[in-house]
Amino acid sequence: MEIQGLPGRLLADLGPAIASGEIPEGAVLRSEELEAKYGVSRTVVREAVRILESMRLVAPRRRVGITVQPKAGWDVFDPLVIRWRLAGADRPAQLRSLGSLRVAVEPAAAALAAVHATDDHRRELGALAVELTVSARSDLSVFLQHDIAFHATVLRASGNEMFAHLGDTVGAVLTGRTEHQLMPHQPEPYAVALHREVADAICEGRSGDAETAMRTIVQGALDELNEVLG
Repeated sequence: MEIQGLPGRLLADLGPAIASGEIPEGAVLRSEELEAKYGVSRTVVREAVRILESMRLVAPRRRVGITVQPKAGWDVFDPLVIRWRLAGADRPAQLRSLGSLRVAVEPAAAALAAVHATDDHRRELGALAVELTVSARSDLSVFLQHDIAFHATVLRASGNEMFAHLGDTVGAVLTGRTEHQLMPHQPEPYAVALHREVADAICEGRSGDAETAMRTIVQGALDELNEVLG
């Protein structure tokens, strides 16, 4: 999710500063000070604060100000919160945490998808598996978009609305790994082939095979990440 205009510019500064701890828990921000510092109107500040509040990063209180909230209460699944945390010193812990989430969820989602996927889901997964194979040899940015779409489709195809809502979260993880050079310059052929195996198993209703292939993908990604991060 991209926030456009002046609120987006304000968020692009405040969000990472809060997520990194540069603006610490308990700090109080004043609307008038933000207006003066960034040269924006009260309406712009209110819109940016409203978005931060929706993520539970801040809590505005009349006659108190805008108070930065404890990390334990943040909406850690929000793609922007993920992006901001990945941009700071919290990156290794964030990536490991999200990698563990993927290991727990995505194999189960693949198994369910083999049972619940619609014909449209199956067609989409088959097409994306082909696109992944092609783009892996040519364009990493295109490959990333296909990879995000593939994993989001598996989550949706599971028929579990809780899993489906994690599509943007997984997409933020995949984007962060690429943006911070934690992916190989060219995707490993075995990883691309495993996506094809997941798609085939889901399309053919082979629940156990879909789960096994997806587990190999996400556990392999976590193992590679741990190796890179040390």
